[in-house]
Amino acid sequence: MKTSLAILTGILLTLNVSAQNTTYAEKLGYPKGAKVIIMHVDDVGMSYDSNIGAIKAIEEGVANSLSVMMPCPWVPGFVHYLKNHPETDAGLHLTLTSEWKDYRWGPLAGKANVPNLVDEEGAMWRNVQGTATHATADDIEKEIRSQLDRARTMGFEPTHMDSHMGTLFARADYLERYLKVGMEQKIPVMFPGGHDHMIMKDIGATGLKLEQAQAIGKKLWEAGLPVLDDLHNISYDWNQYKNQKVSDEVLQKYKTAKYIESFKDLQPGVTMVIMHCTATTEVFEHISDSGNNRRGDLLAMIDPALKKYIQDNGIIMTTWRELKERRDKVK
Repeated sequence: MKTSLAILTGILLTLNVSAQNTTYAEKLGYPKGAKVIIMHVDDVGMSYDSNIGAIKAIEEGVANSLSVMMPCPWVPGFVHYLKNHPETDAGLHLTLTSEWKDYRWGPLAGKANVPNLVDEEGAMWRNVQGTATHATADDIEKEIRSQLDRARTMGFEPTHMDSHMGTLFARADYLERYLKVGMEQKIPVMFPGGHDHMIMKDIGATGLKLEQAQAIGKKLWEAGLPVLDDLHNISYDWNQYKNQKVSDEVLQKYKTAKYIESFKDLQPGVTMVIMHCTATTEVFEHISDSGNNRRGDLLAMIDPALKKYIQDNGIIMTTWRELKERRDKVK
C-alpha cells in the first residue's frame, strides 16, 4: 500500500501544519499519551498460504486484525474459519488490482458492469497506475459494493474496510467513493486523519497534506466512525533477504528487530500496523517473489521478543471492532 500514500500527496494540498493536540485515541477513551496499535494482516484469502499465515499470526502471535481480498480463490476457506471464530477482527481488503504474473482474479461486479476495471487477460489491472488510468469512479464504487455484497452473502460482516495496494488513494474521486460507502454502511475505513507522524516521515520531504487529511478524519468522526491517528506501512520495504535461501531463525531475528526499531518512533494515538503474514509453501514462490518478506512478518508476530517489547513499553493493543464499539459510546 506504500504506493498509495505517495499518490495521496498529489490529492491533498501540501501544508506544514502542526498535529492535532487531542488524539483520536483520547477521544475514544484511551489515556492521554497512550500508544494504541492495531496489528493488522493484509491479503487474507489471496492464497492457502496467506490464510494459514494469518491464522497462525493471530492464534499464536500478537497480530489481532486482518482483512480479506474478496475476489481471490481462497476466500471461502477463510470465511469458513471465520464462521467458527466469529470474534476475529476481519475486514475487507478492497481489491482493485491483480498484480501477479500467473495467478490472477477479476472483478466481482463482472466485466459487463465494470469494463474499465478489466485488462487484456480478463483480470483486474496489474498495478495502481493501470487501474487509475482506466477505471472510472463509478466502476470503483460498483466493485466496492460487489465485494461487500459477496462478504455479506457468505455471512461475513466486516469490521472495517481498507485498500489493497492503496488503489483507493490513487485518485480523489476513488477516495471519495471509498469514504462514501464506509459512512453510508457505518463500516469503519482505514484513513489516517490524525497527526500522521509515521506517514510523513515515510514519504519524506514532500510530507502528507496534513490539514486536508485531518479534515477528512473529522468528517469520518462526525459520521460516527473511528479514525486512525497514524498508519505504519513500512514493513513491506524490509526486504533484505529477498530471493535468498535463509533460515527461519535469521528471518525472525531480522524482522522482529525491524518492528521493534520502528515502534520506538510511534507517537501517542491509534496506529494501524500493516503486515503480510504468510506461511509460505513451495507453491507460493510461483505466485510471488515476496515469500521471505511475508514469512518474516509471520515469524516476527510469533516471536516472544516482540510481544515482550509491546508489553514492557505499555503499548495498548486494540482492534477495529473495539474502536467502533468505543466510538458508538462517544456522544
